[in-house]
Amino acid sequence: MSSPEPERERLFFALWPDPPVRDRLDALARHVVGRNGRRTATEKLHLTLAFLGDRSAEERDCMAAAAGQVRVAPFTLRLDRIGHWRRPRILWAGASVTPPELLDLSGALNAHLAPCGYQPEARPFQAHLTLARKAAQPVALTSVEPIEWPVRSFCLVRSVIASTGSSYEILRTWTLGPEPATGVPEA
Repeated sequence: MSSPEPERERLFFALWPDPPVRDRLDALARHVVGRNGRRTATEKLHLTLAFLGDRSAEERDCMAAAAGQVRVAPFTLRLDRIGHWRRPRILWAGASVTPPELLDLSGALNAHLAPCGYQPEARPFQAHLTLARKAAQPVALTSVEPIEWPVRSFCLVRSVIASTGSSYEILRTWTLGPEPATGVPEA
């Protein structure tokens, strides 16, 4: 008799905006989305650093420990453009210039997660924040009034999919800086 399959969680690492930045992003989404697609709920606005997929508790713990090894200085992300990807029908906000620290953060996460069984996407990291899904009308890449996002931490998030839609739960947050990152479990 085989043992039961261990319970799995859908996980990802992300940048999570603080309330003032989140409110500005929500206002931008309301302005540019209109009736063109399904706008991302305010409380779900985030920038994915690494999508981990369905993972066991053991894998989650390994990945959380690996995240604690990441050393990247805090930085400011300047979101100053919007765009549209036709195939997945995504309307997004992004930066015309990606801060080197954000690329360092993404690269460091990928490197530290590898021993836990994580394989990063083959495509290069493209920092973006999804404003709407199912956006039917293409939007020309254009500049917008910049939103300055002081990035001081990153987090591990669980995505729970239910019949009423998905919800996100931040499991742990790590502060950026030169010292060893101490993950703080969410209350």
